Amino acid sequence: MSRAFTKEDDVQAAPIVPPRAALPPGTSNYVTPQGLAQLRTEHTALEAEHAAAAANHDATATDRTHRLSLLNGRLALLAERIGSAKVVDLQGQPAKEVRFGATVRLRTVSGGRVGFERTFTIVGVDEADVAAGKVGFVAPIARAIIGTKLGKTATLPLGPLPEVVEVVSIQYQ
Repeated sequence: MSRAFTKEDDVQAAPIVPPRAALPPGTSNYVTPQGLAQLRTEHTALEAEHAAAAANHDATATDRTHRLSLLNGRLALLAERIGSAKVVDLQGQPAKEVRFGATVRLRTVSGGRVGFERTFTIVGVDEADVAAGKVGFVAPIARAIIGTKLGKTATLPLGPLPEVVEVVSIQYQ
């Protein structure tokens, strides 16, 4: 059929599927047990949303197809992330060294507001939520302190002046 006999509205661009949180090339997809549970819960919710969209015959065919294509893309990315997940046993982490899954309290000793304390947990990229105090293990602040032992210092690349912090406490939950 010639393009002369189609309406411009009938031609729809492929949906843009938002990417998942970035993992640097060659980096394993480490997750906490809670992180894997969150991914599985998200997958279940997306499957339910997909089933509802497929059953919705009130929407136009174009809208329905677009919605289903978007959901299929999101499900594929999520399935890939779940399939590549490597769950880290937090009980096996060294108690006095910052590693994946650690909840760390840092105290600034120089270069910033001396005495300032911050606490956060190092988690997988899909679990990261700065507002909830969860930082992805690939974030610069996490990379700067991983491997640091309790009571030792590390330098954080925060802004124009680096900040030296002491590891005050480490917990694995």
